Amino acid sequence: MKVARLLAIAVGVALATCSAHAVLRDIYPDPAQAKGDIAKAVKEAAATHKRILLDFGGDWCGDCHVLDIYLHNAQNRPILDANFVLVEVNVGYYDANLDIARQYGIPLEKGVPALAVLTEKGKLLYSQKNGQFEKMGRLDPGMVTQFLVQWKPVKPGCSAVMVTC
Repeated sequence: MKVARLLAIAVGVALATCSAHAVLRDIYPDPAQAKGDIAKAVKEAAATHKRILLDFGGDWCGDCHVLDIYLHNAQNRPILDANFVLVEVNVGYYDANLDIARQYGIPLEKGVPALAVLTEKGKLLYSQKNGQFEKMGRLDPGMVTQFLVQWKPVKPGCSAVMVTC
């Protein structure tokens, strides 16, 4: 009886662990891709009149996964897709793409995830200086919505505060 119970518990734990890992996907590509991905994003943004959103982080980072979930939820996905070209920049374990983080004013010592917003031509508009999203797991998803709305490009005939424009 005890063996059966222990086996059942072990199977339950294994299934729960597998389910948790299935939810967490790899977000950040190989660190060597970052410069090429940013160059492609600049071309795409120029052609589509979108801004570029650089997301600095690593797959080991739980808060980075929470930000990814919030960016792609039903409320934020339409804003993201309509207004931004998203580039995930893998910082490894704070040992990769440090030059890119410096170039865009991201203080990695404050933690990740960290975001930078670029114009459609690749000029820096904004970079996080104080680790605003570092504790993403404790923040309201509405903060991501506010951020996206604040930094989306203003299109002719649209107000800067309109979410769906």
